[in-house]
This record gives sequence, structure tokens and C-alpha cells, in this order.
Amino acid sequence: MARLSAGLLLYRRSPGGDLEVLCVHPGGPLWRRRDAGAWSIPKGEVEGDDAFLSTAEREFAEELGTPPPPGPRLDLGEVTQRGGKRVRAFAVAGDLDPDTVRSAPVSLEWPRGSGRVLTFPEIDRAAWFSLATARAKLLEAQATFVDRLAAALGEAPTGGGS
Repeated sequence: MARLSAGLLLYRRSPGGDLEVLCVHPGGPLWRRRDAGAWSIPKGEVEGDDAFLSTAEREFAEELGTPPPPGPRLDLGEVTQRGGKRVRAFAVAGDLDPDTVRSAPVSLEWPRGSGRVLTFPEIDRAAWFSLATARAKLLEAQATFVDRLAAALGEAPTGGGS
């Protein structure tokens, strides 16, 4: 059965009026040198009978170290990532200083089978990106959420996706 995740895409207007989205970069040795196509929205696996939205809000708080902002949530639908994981996303307007992000730690045996366990932040950084830059930085399937947000807010398309 495919794993299910849910996430929250935070968006804001830049001082120049352009739409920006907050993306996160995964921590740990596997992702250390990856950039384009490696970023994500704050998200995590749906546990048991949890609702998608409550999962998205819980994971936002765990990965960024702060609760999500209040306000209406915009359902951006679902995508299927290359490995088969299904991700459901919601968007919310808000602001956050990426320098204040404090992600929950995770532990992982690395290298696999070595018996050595590393502990590192689940995400190692967060950043605001223009829609076009976010499309290039995000995992391929998740870039679709940027396009759906742009369409819902009447923005010009960022190129590609559905």
C-alpha cells in the first residue's frame, strides 16, 4: 500500500508584491549536497486515522518548530511522487523567518548496515522562493502544488505541472 503524507505550503507576498512559497531542505547525509529537485514542502506521514489537514499542521510544527499560522486553508489536492508516496497539500498565507526554524531531530543508521546511528535535524534549512525558483528546487511531483497555488490565486503560471 502506498504511503500517505500531508503537508502545508506557506505563502506570502514579497516586498515587491511577488508571490513566494516556503520550502524546506531535508537534513542528513543523503541530502547534504543535493539542491535542485531535493527541497520539499513541510510534510509527514499520515498516522492511523488522522485527517490530512491535522497531519499537515502537526508536521509543519514538528519540522519548523512553530505552529502554522491561523487562516483559511486552501486544499491543493494530491500528487504521487516517483517512489509511490502520495502527498496531499494545503496552502495558507503567512510569514516566517527561516532563521528561526528549529526542526525536530531524527536518528538514522548511516551508512545502512553499519550499526552507526546519526542524529540530525529532520530539515536543515528553510527558505522563501519565487514560484519559478520553487518549481526548480522542489521534488518534481511537489512542484505541481506551486502551480495549483498560482492558479488558485490568479497568478501567472510558473511553467509546467498541472
